[in-house]
Amino acid sequence: MVLAQNVPTITQTLTKKGWHTAAFGKLHHQFNTADFKIGYKSAESFHDWVFPKEERHPVRENFPIPYYSYQEVETVLGHGACLAGHYLDWLEERAPSLAENMRKRWSNMDNFFSVFTEHNLPVELYSSAYVTERTIAFLERHTNGDYGNKPFYVHCSFPDPHQPVYPPGNYRDMYKPEDVELPKSFNDLKNLRNHPYLAPYINVMPGAMLRETNEEEFKRFIAYTYGTLALLDASIGQILASLEKLGYADNTIVVYTSDHGDLMGEHGMLFKGPSAYMGVFHIPMIWRVPEITKPAVTDALMSSIDYPKTLLNLLGISKRKQPPDMQGFDMSAVLKDPENSADQPRDCCYIENDEEVGPLHERLRHLITKEFKLTIYEGHKDYGDLFDRKNDLDELNNLWYDEQYNGVKFKLVNKLLHENLNAQTRYPKRIAGT
Repeated sequence: MVLAQNVPTITQTLTKKGWHTAAFGKLHHQFNTADFKIGYKSAESFHDWVFPKEERHPVRENFPIPYYSYQEVETVLGHGACLAGHYLDWLEERAPSLAENMRKRWSNMDNFFSVFTEHNLPVELYSSAYVTERTIAFLERHTNGDYGNKPFYVHCSFPDPHQPVYPPGNYRDMYKPEDVELPKSFNDLKNLRNHPYLAPYINVMPGAMLRETNEEEFKRFIAYTYGTLALLDASIGQILASLEKLGYADNTIVVYTSDHGDLMGEHGMLFKGPSAYMGVFHIPMIWRVPEITKPAVTDALMSSIDYPKTLLNLLGISKRKQPPDMQGFDMSAVLKDPENSADQPRDCCYIENDEEVGPLHERLRHLITKEFKLTIYEGHKDYGDLFDRKNDLDELNNLWYDEQYNGVKFKLVNKLLHENLNAQTRYPKRIAGT
């Protein structure tokens, strides 16, 4: 997929308002694999970065700037020890032999799709070090006046945690697999194998799909993931410390989030689906807004599509200057008073999941409320998944066929229909007279 260049974005809004925008790390605005059809190009294709055949590929010195209104971009493509983009050029300058090893790993795509891919990258040359260094270097340039008096918007994106997982240095042994506990639903795989929709997708795709696991592999995967998270904690700590040191902490909004979650042994599975389970949907969302937020936790529902509208409103950018037809809610009231349920704009989160990769050709729709989670599957008119989020945290009891929940099911299906209608794209815009 390639995000159309004419789709309005918040970076476009900010640059028009005089902000300097920069991105360091993973973006994923365009496809990152080799092109499926000849003639389609991507500035984020690791294939073209690692195995360039034509000078006209939009990589390296041909990388398009501005890029979706980012005025600076330094990319990391891939995950774990299978990486490309500007990071690979950075690694080449510091350790040519390690960069060559990286290219050799790309010659076998099993490395990219595996659970673990071994490497000898030290902590100081791992992708987290690159993203941290480039982000802090930008902040220092801004302090030095390289961008005048422009305020800044920085997208700082680490490619981990993600499979193939294999943290560098002492982070690899920081957590012991034998100390990892199995989730309560770990042995539920037998039920998943009987799932009318999901069963045919188990183990049919490499990499980040539905992958069956075992206890030994799972515990090692979790231990390595914890080690990777510890590394990212240290990296993010360095960036926050730089904000303090450079005098930006009191006037800079910091948002910590992720693009998706993962199945971490739930129902005996790894990776991200297609899935009906909360492990994939529950992502971190932490905001620090000077003079507004205080340490607190809220049970308010929030979706990633609420992020742009909330941020632009916090920055005082009027609605007429924001991208037109922008979906989502302004969640600033929750940030100001996280315990006030009356000011929580959302009563549900609607999630779409469409995928067309190899044998995977699926379409799912999910509706999540505080009490329930509903999943509807294309082609299965008389089946769905309905879980009680209050009393069945492990999602072991599907209530779809439970007659006492027929009323709940009807209301949620009806709600999902209207959320789907609200989410329908308004682009391309209708031209008068046609």
